[in-house]
Amino acid sequence: MRVAVFIDAGYLYAQGSKALTGNLAPTRRTDVQLDQSALISRILATTAEKAGSVELLRIYWYDGLIKGRLTDEQRSLADTDNVKLRLGVVSGAGQQKGVDTLIVTDLVDLARNHAISDAVLLSGDQDLVIGVQIAQSYGVRVHLLGIEPSRSSQSISLLQEADTTTEWSKEELSAFLKVRPGVDDQISVSIRLETDQTPGSDEPRDNLETAIDGFVSSLSVDEMREIADLGETVMIPQRYDRRLLAICGKAIEGILDYDEKRQMRTYFRVAVRARLEEM
Repeated sequence: MRVAVFIDAGYLYAQGSKALTGNLAPTRRTDVQLDQSALISRILATTAEKAGSVELLRIYWYDGLIKGRLTDEQRSLADTDNVKLRLGVVSGAGQQKGVDTLIVTDLVDLARNHAISDAVLLSGDQDLVIGVQIAQSYGVRVHLLGIEPSRSSQSISLLQEADTTTEWSKEELSAFLKVRPGVDDQISVSIRLETDQTPGSDEPRDNLETAIDGFVSSLSVDEMREIADLGETVMIPQRYDRRLLAICGKAIEGILDYDEKRQMRTYFRVAVRARLEEM
């Protein structure tokens, strides 16, 4: 029997850069350096740990095509032995489109044709759950690989459906992924909210964090799971977002500006996932 590896490049870069820098926002891809040979060695070692001595079919690399042109990295991967480059597109907003569909299609087709007995999946998107379920119905064991903290970077449903789960630590990532020197020192989104305040006073920021934490505590487990399962680029549903804006506006006795709203929503997502981990 054989094993296939499915790598979502968008997840690898976004979550990998977050783990390396400690920032809540992903680093620009142009500021992240990937050692392809070291990554392939690491992924094959993890595959051997999970699937044993099963023969490798191939590694599938899923990425977005920008303006119809391959990047140097994509060309290099396309020329690499045992690697199959599969491309969706990148929208004007910088979001990958069609990648999840490609992963599900390949995973299900290989399972249906009995081409694989095991699949190693490096991704975190909720939309992949159906592909995992169908592959399993054909007898394929699915090994989910995530980046720390996996319960915050991967869909809870996807984690629950997988046959095994593995989390790559920051130390393991640093063997093949690096952020350009100086980038992690730049101003970025922090887990603590930054609002206008007088020097030496943390009161407005603390008021917002307290308000958000209180709102999260009022949510049911199902509501928190719904929010935690959202992709990083998926908007928070209005029924939560409107209440969140009202609560935070009351906390600071004013109106949040654009940056404050963005940071508020980022902290809200993190607080929800942290709350779920505590349960």
